[in-house]
Amino acid sequence: MPIHLCRACGTSYDAPQAPEHCPICVDERQYVPRSGQAWTTPEALAAGHVNAWRQLEPGLFELHTRPDFAIGQRALLIRTPRGNILWDCLALLDAATETLLRALGGLTAIAISHPHYYTRMQDWARAFQVPVHLHAADRAWVMRPDASLRFWEGETLTLEEGVTLLRLGGHFAGGTVLHWREGADGRGALLSGDIVQVAADTRRVSFLWSYPNMMPLSARTVRRIADTLQPWRFERVYGAFPGREVTREGSAAVQQSAARYIELLAEEASP
Repeated sequence: MPIHLCRACGTSYDAPQAPEHCPICVDERQYVPRSGQAWTTPEALAAGHVNAWRQLEPGLFELHTRPDFAIGQRALLIRTPRGNILWDCLALLDAATETLLRALGGLTAIAISHPHYYTRMQDWARAFQVPVHLHAADRAWVMRPDASLRFWEGETLTLEEGVTLLRLGGHFAGGTVLHWREGADGRGALLSGDIVQVAADTRRVSFLWSYPNMMPLSARTVRRIADTLQPWRFERVYGAFPGREVTREGSAAVQQSAARYIELLAEEASP
């Protein structure tokens, strides 16, 4: 069955013809471009794009498709003594990427923050024969069912010692971040996707229901997110996009940003 890729969000579909609409884009947390829904194929994408690599710190690599495609997020590769874990996913899986990943030892698991970054997770999983861990609350947003998908429930999932998925919700009901205990030279790192979005001022983070449409979350939700993260120690926060990293005092940045967000909402609610 041919695979069609949405040009606006990168989600993949199995269908004889491209769908009329992409349900991910029709949802208010994404958008359909003014020019309308448009599609491409994995082969066409690979013909004009490449995945660039960058080492962010020992044991952590960034993969980012150039030129930008769809939402433009990066994937992050965590290297541990027990195997490599891919965090979030890209629509481009080309021969060079496969070769480089295999040279680094392949993958043992894939985990994804939320549906905007599902892209071609099924093809990555098949290529490396590994499971993809998704929160069950977001099951309805899977557009290509596959045996590799593992739906977890509850609030935490340990992928291996020192690598833990945390459900925060917010942007999506199953919105997930990854806590890497050994990141930042053992001071801890949070891989946040855009469940916790690193801001342009990289000393700050933010929290939204819809980023492209600038729709906020409630104060109650932001407080719950901050409270959930409070017990977890992390020096750095690696966001969804290249260059969006809180490089020091990450835990404090999250707590302070959440407090300011809630404070501003309270001001708006005041007479």
